[in-house]
Amino acid sequence: MSATGPDARAIAAAVRAGERTAAEVLEEHLGRIAAREAELHAFNHLTEDAARAAAAAVDAAVAAGQDPGPLAGVPVALKDNLCTRGVPTTCSSRILEGWCPPYDATVVTRLAAAGAVAVGKTNLDEFAMGSSTENSAFGPTRNPHDTTRVPGGSSGGSAAAVAAGFAPLSLGSDTGGSIRQPAALCGVVGVKPTYGLVSRYGLVAFGSSLDQIGPFATTVADAALVCEVIGGHDPADSTSLPEAFPELTPHLADGVDGLRVGVIAEMMGEGISPDVAARVRSAAEALASAGAVVEEVSVPAVTHGLSAYYLVAPAEASSNLARYDGVRYGNRVDAPTAGEMMEATRTAGFGDEVKRRIMLGTYALSAGYYDAFYGKALKVRTLIREDFDRAYASHDVLLSPTSPTTAFPLGAKVDDPLTMYLNDVCTIPTNLAGHPAMSVPYGTGDDGLPVGVQVLAPARGEVAMFRTAAVLEGSLR
Repeated sequence: MSATGPDARAIAAAVRAGERTAAEVLEEHLGRIAAREAELHAFNHLTEDAARAAAAAVDAAVAAGQDPGPLAGVPVALKDNLCTRGVPTTCSSRILEGWCPPYDATVVTRLAAAGAVAVGKTNLDEFAMGSSTENSAFGPTRNPHDTTRVPGGSSGGSAAAVAAGFAPLSLGSDTGGSIRQPAALCGVVGVKPTYGLVSRYGLVAFGSSLDQIGPFATTVADAALVCEVIGGHDPADSTSLPEAFPELTPHLADGVDGLRVGVIAEMMGEGISPDVAARVRSAAEALASAGAVVEEVSVPAVTHGLSAYYLVAPAEASSNLARYDGVRYGNRVDAPTAGEMMEATRTAGFGDEVKRRIMLGTYALSAGYYDAFYGKALKVRTLIREDFDRAYASHDVLLSPTSPTTAFPLGAKVDDPLTMYLNDVCTIPTNLAGHPAMSVPYGTGDDGLPVGVQVLAPARGEVAMFRTAAVLEGSLR
């Protein structure tokens, strides 16, 4: 049981057993949305009618003696960069305002097949570019714990929806920390799986070598269940690993006795708030008390992660966002010539942060600067992966803060992009390496707002990662 009601597994068990109807569960959550959505703005678009139809189908299956699936009747919120057939998918950008995809993302299809009920599309930083959900063309999302604060980003709407009890589960995307950082600031569980273990088909691309879809949940067990549902090979995604997602649920009670845990030294010093660092140390002590072997470990190259990321990600974004030209889909601003039309469309359609990253990426890829900037960033990315590999040779999982601070006030950093970018300093290295990592709520900071502890693991190391997260979660009870 979470602070906002029954967790997803409890809801699904009750619906499958006929103790509750999916329709009742849905109306309960729609009531919560009606009560606070105007205050928080977690959603760009609600799909009440389609949700009611989906809930009715789940109840009909139960009445017929069929099993609707492991997420039967569980409301779920979807980040608005996941394609949903016939439903507006805007990426919180004017350039895609009102665009309805003709197909569903693979993760959306898999959730529905498991019996989940989608309630709407959540707000995000435009095209997932941001750390506070203040870059949305449709206005910011507010943190449910303190509405004067940001929820984090770019998946701020998805994190806020779970934290506010609008849905027990949501999906986000994580390119440089966009699931884990808002999970930390909103006090929920957030998971970025190994790159390739969850299909990206139907995710509107930002940085194709970095993007990964993952869940938000109120409990570690719920997050594990969602990963099992949405993960696994997808032939529609050329970067999908040819294997099933590892079974997590059977291992959640395995504990950490004998597990080797490294606390990343470079992520515990300058720039990390003392109250956040103190919670990470408390988490390390809890793991040691549970039988883990805990020690400090150095991963030197992570200090260059931010610099490398802000060349690699914008370079990929400048390529991916070239498709929004007013010709094929999305909004169009007419002009006398094709060139003028494209320029006018992109000028009107993209916000400042998106324009900033497109220009940065295009510059980094230009003929005279490719080797000096983008090429060098790729070499740093390799160094980061190699340093992580050395750390994992002697450690099963690593530990760090998720975000350097607790949630900061709305408007505090919007005019200073470099300060805003520093919010992802602890999460970016994992994306560059392609490894899994997750944020687990671990108490509060000096201001009473949530602190997240990040558990990192090597590629395909989700089982050890979730075992560790489950022990951390249990140590707070």
